Amino acid sequence: MSREEIIKNNQGTIVDVRTPREFRGGSVFGAVNVPLNEIPQRLNELKEIKSPLILCCASGSRSGQATDFLSRQGVECINGGSWLEVNHLTSEKV
Repeated sequence: MSREEIIKNNQGTIVDVRTPREFRGGSVFGAVNVPLNEIPQRLNELKEIKSPLILCCASGSRSGQATDFLSRQGVECINGGSWLEVNHLTSEKV
């Protein structure tokens, strides 16, 4: 299943890795905010969330870093890219 299909079909949990301030400025409905710098300390919490984790941020850079780290820890996740793109895809229900 492609990234787009996973997002459109609500197959996982959207995790926004931006700062809390950025997240408050706008986010995907239902997304969980776990800032990039908190991911190592919150690894056990993230492992308990419905997977795959769909990681997003402002541009896809921080979510890419988070995807690399979490994948190495055995967490099923994908880089969703920009939260705006993820938000758009969630509105395109199949």
